[in-house]
Amino acid sequence: MAFSLPSLPYDYAALEPHVDATTMNIHHTKHHQTYVNNLNAALDKFPELKSVGIVDLNKAVNTDKIPADIKTVVRNNGGGHYNHSFFWKIMTNPSNTNGPMGDLKAAIEADFGSVDEMKTKFNAAAAGRFGSGWAWLGVDEAGKLHIESTPNQDNPLMSHLPDTKPLFPVLGLDVWEHAYYLKYQNRRPEYIAAFWNVVNWEQAAENFKAGKEHKVLL
Repeated sequence: MAFSLPSLPYDYAALEPHVDATTMNIHHTKHHQTYVNNLNAALDKFPELKSVGIVDLNKAVNTDKIPADIKTVVRNNGGGHYNHSFFWKIMTNPSNTNGPMGDLKAAIEADFGSVDEMKTKFNAAAAGRFGSGWAWLGVDEAGKLHIESTPNQDNPLMSHLPDTKPLFPVLGLDVWEHAYYLKYQNRRPEYIAAFWNVVNWEQAAENFKAGKEHKVLL
């Protein structure tokens, strides 16, 4: 079965004023759709891979499970499809974001000292990613939280890649210019700061809970 573009759990204007509706529309219907289209086209040559879910496909990147002539296409576009599908779900209307609570808050405080310190380190990872990529908050198999930055459409599920720490994603932020340039132009740090106003902490808590059980939600 071919992969498809998921619907957003909110309308394009829901993240205003922090993420503008025009950017959301283009980001979802153009950029994400292109990743889906390119991934499906690559898998037409190997239809047996169409039954593999997007999470397992990302985990298989850089392994013999992916044929050599589509490895790069699957890495870039399978990564793009997973990353964006994840990204849409960990954002919400600003009125719904209340900060981390419960086990996730306790883990953040244990592993980083405070929520503010975690945000500072996450912001640095996002701002310090040269060119295009992502910043991630993820939990390892031992239940410890880490912050990681990945290039292009790589993500922590791609643990077979060199220099990629295997993590179960809790939060992720797209720092490709198409995610923010219409509103923020070259002011990436402003976009990163604005992200915290639209974080869906309830979804992040669910991601954290699943990650501690070595599962990935999508």
